[in-house]
Amino acid sequence: MEVGIVGSTGYGGVELNRILSNHPGIEKCILYSSSLDGDDYTEQYPHLIDLTNESVRSIQFDEMKQLDVVFLAVPAGISKNLTPKLLGGKAKIIDLSGDLRLQGPEEYEQWYKAEAADVSILGEAVYGLTECNREAIKGADLIANPGCFPTATLLALAPVMQGHLIRPGSVIVDAKTGLSGAGRKPSLSSHYSETQENLRIYKVHEHQHTPEIEQQLNCWAHEPAPITFTTHLIPMTRGIMTTIYADLLEERTTEEIHEEYLRYYHESPFVRLRPIGQYPSTKEVWGSNFCDIGMKVDQRTGKLTIVSVIDNLMKGAAGQAVQNMNIMFGLEETTGLQYYPIYP
Repeated sequence: MEVGIVGSTGYGGVELNRILSNHPGIEKCILYSSSLDGDDYTEQYPHLIDLTNESVRSIQFDEMKQLDVVFLAVPAGISKNLTPKLLGGKAKIIDLSGDLRLQGPEEYEQWYKAEAADVSILGEAVYGLTECNREAIKGADLIANPGCFPTATLLALAPVMQGHLIRPGSVIVDAKTGLSGAGRKPSLSSHYSETQENLRIYKVHEHQHTPEIEQQLNCWAHEPAPITFTTHLIPMTRGIMTTIYADLLEERTTEEIHEEYLRYYHESPFVRLRPIGQYPSTKEVWGSNFCDIGMKVDQRTGKLTIVSVIDNLMKGAAGQAVQNMNIMFGLEETTGLQYYPIYP
C-alpha cells in the first residue's frame, strides 16, 4: 500500500511514520505538511538521520486521493476542511483530530469553540474505537480516530457499561496525561519551568473530550450517561492514566467483574487485563499499542474502581490509527504494531 501523512512533522505524525516505516504492508509513505514544503524530514527530527531521506511535501489533493490511505494527523479545526477535498477518491481517510468524532455539530461548536464539519461528512465517519467497533471499521472509508483520553476511558468502561453492571450517571473519571498530548507547538503550559516538579489540573468541567466519551456511553447505556471528567498534567512525556469510579447496580465481587473483562476482551490482543490485586502504570505501556487495565470492587461502598493506562501517542493516536487501517484492509490487527513496551 501507499499511504500519506498530513501533519507529518507533529508528534502524532512522526509516530505514524515510525510505525508505517516498519509495517510490512506499506510500500511507500509520503510526508505532507502545510508549512514545510521541501524541508528534509531530518531537519525536524535529527534522530532519523541515516534512517530516512524523505523530504516533506506540500498538500497535493489530486495525488493524495490516489493513495490507499491518508492519515490526517492535524489539530482540530483543520481536517474538517481537508476531508471534503479527499472524499470520493481511492484513498481511505483516518482522521486523528477531533473534528469528526461528535455526531452533533452543536456539541462540537460548544466544546471546541469553532464551526463544525458538514453533517454529511459527520454521518459518513465511523468512530474508530477498535475493540468496540470492528465490524463497522471493516467497511469504512472514513474513520474518526478516538481521542487519547476517550480511548483509555471507554476501554476501561466498555465491559461494565455494555453489561449494565454500573449506574450510567455515576461515573467519575480522574485522568492524568503527559506533556506530548498537547502537541509539539510550545506554550506556557508546556514550558519546562512551569511543568517540572508540578501537578496541574486543567479544563475543569470543560475538556473537549467529555462529549466524545458521553456520546459512546449514551449509546451503550441506551440512556443519558453524563460523567464527571477531570484532567491533570503530569511532568512526563508520554502516558495517560485514568482512575475511574462507578456505582455498581448490584452487589458483585472483584472476581466476578474481572471475569466480565476477560470475556469481553478475549479476542482483543492490545487490551491486557492485570491479575486481581495488580494495577498498571504508564511506564508499562510506554511506546506500545497496549491498554492495560486493573480493577477492584469496594464492598464497603458498592463502588467499582478501574485503572487503565495507555501511551497517548500510540494507543491514544497513531497506534490505534494503524490498528484501524489494518482492519479496513483485511490485515491481521496486530500487523506492524508488535512493539514491546520500552522499559524502564
